[in-house]
Amino acid sequence: MAKLRITLKKSGIGYSERQKATLKALGLQHLNQTVEQEDTDTVRGMLNKVSHLVEIETVNEEK
Repeated sequence: MAKLRITLKKSGIGYSERQKATLKALGLQHLNQTVEQEDTDTVRGMLNKVSHLVEIETVNEEK
């Protein structure tokens, strides 16, 4: 399964508590922090809610 590399590019300050909670659930706490998550429907839905705050890259896993 593919992975997504997610980088927080804009602060959650000034946005709703739900969007801040979504960032925290994704594992993002600091600007320019990068995390890798599995590419699932749940994660895609979360990213859709905070797409204006993050940068998303697809990472291909080599076996």
